[in-house]
Amino acid sequence: MRSWLAENPPYTARIEEGDCMRAQAVGQIVASRHPDYPEGAHVHGMLGVQTYAMIRPGPTPPQQLTRLDLDLAPLPAHLSALGSSGMTAYFGLLDVGQMHADDTVVVSSAAGAVGSVAGQIAKLYGCRVVGIAGSADKCSYLVDELGFDAAVDYKQGDVYSALSRHCPDGIDLYFDNVGGELLDIAMLLLAKRARIVVSGMLSQYNATAPAAGPRFYGMLLLKHARMEGFLAADYQEHYAQARVTIAGWMREGKLRSREHVVDGLEAFPEAFPMLSDGRSFGKLLIRV
Repeated sequence: MRSWLAENPPYTARIEEGDCMRAQAVGQIVASRHPDYPEGAHVHGMLGVQTYAMIRPGPTPPQQLTRLDLDLAPLPAHLSALGSSGMTAYFGLLDVGQMHADDTVVVSSAAGAVGSVAGQIAKLYGCRVVGIAGSADKCSYLVDELGFDAAVDYKQGDVYSALSRHCPDGIDLYFDNVGGELLDIAMLLLAKRARIVVSGMLSQYNATAPAAGPRFYGMLLLKHARMEGFLAADYQEHYAQARVTIAGWMREGKLRSREHVVDGLEAFPEAFPMLSDGRSFGKLLIRV
């Protein structure tokens, strides 16, 4: 959302003053003239920050609508573990990151919507998983409830020393949701043929000056490592099968989805900064 307000958004049209803020949402159809989307059906789409959306369904956003199967999971999960957050974690690890069962995986912003799912999927595949989060409560949640092997509070102490202790053989896969200083530290600890998956840039979304690039990118050369960014939308044709897989893990109690729900459309201006200031815990949603 921050990038959509910029003068030149990197991958989509700018949102102008007076426009409805673009946002993914799930909802129930209350009136329809389309045979594939009957009244009462639940759908997912780029429906915006508004109480009602009028849309002519089409093959691409913003007209693209997906019928939801609530037998797979409750409605909020279709915006978190079964939504773009879960898809980012799933394809980022398995396709972009080429994750292996014996990898040491480190996840930044690990208590967030993407990071928490990424860490759990890595554990399901037999990896050693270390999360980086911004409070003692979040670190305890990662280890005690989600099964991470260790967690590091970046606001307390020496992150480099803590990661070195928890990753004695180096980092095989760094799932980066943050960029900035944490990325620099992770680069110094890369193992041979490591992979860095660039999922987000949380440290830069509110920057008021051009961000500095990675200081230690020479480690990519020395460690024969690879760094690659991606967008979950690249994998839309595979979403349906990924949702079935993730929902199966959820039913079996192997993966948890946590949502931070704020009530009321009028709460949006106050809730929006929670995406970047650490107050949200899990996928931040507004219930209308």
